[in-house]
Amino acid sequence: MVSLRGWPSFPAELPGFDPDTAPDSPEDLFLTWLTEAGEHVLAPHAVTLSTVDEEGAPDARVVILKDVGPGGWAVATSSESPKGLQLKENPRAALTFFWPGRGRQVRVRGTVTPATREVSDEDFLARPPASRVEAFIGHQSEVLTDPEKLTEAATAAERWVEENPDTAPETWTRYLLVPTVVEFWQASHDRRHLRLRYLREDEGWTRERLWP
Repeated sequence: MVSLRGWPSFPAELPGFDPDTAPDSPEDLFLTWLTEAGEHVLAPHAVTLSTVDEEGAPDARVVILKDVGPGGWAVATSSESPKGLQLKENPRAALTFFWPGRGRQVRVRGTVTPATREVSDEDFLARPPASRVEAFIGHQSEVLTDPEKLTEAATAAERWVEENPDTAPETWTRYLLVPTVVEFWQASHDRRHLRLRYLREDEGWTRERLWP
């Protein structure tokens, strides 16, 4: 067995964080941390989306955060993908951001709702051409028994996108996670990590410190 204890977890210099000066809105603090993370890591908007399957088992994958604001946190996928089907059956989900270059995590939990067809179409048409082709290939996460079938499906999808540049698949869906809990975690080399949790109450947020 290979020991993993020798690998460093965080850089020697970690940013400061004063929970007492945190803004009233978790979205405001998140956007500040996201901007700072972008100076140290690639794809700071990459996020682990966690759902549960029909048996209640957890499932997770990395997706891209599309937008964030007072109305919620947006991601997008096919409604026929495993995550889309899981969200249909159980619309509760979690988002986890991890930026080791800053020693920071953000955890978000809440309820997910699909956007309108118009908003989902706009999201799809804003994607790069290769990403649109991928969506039209379909069969996400199904067993691929013959790689040639993928080549054929990709060729057909490329032709479709070229001939229908303003058309989005009916299954493409932008999802909005409305958080009930948002937690910010700042690492400290003395292990006295700083944790600040926002809890939604009525139309506002309550902030509270957590033990490490």
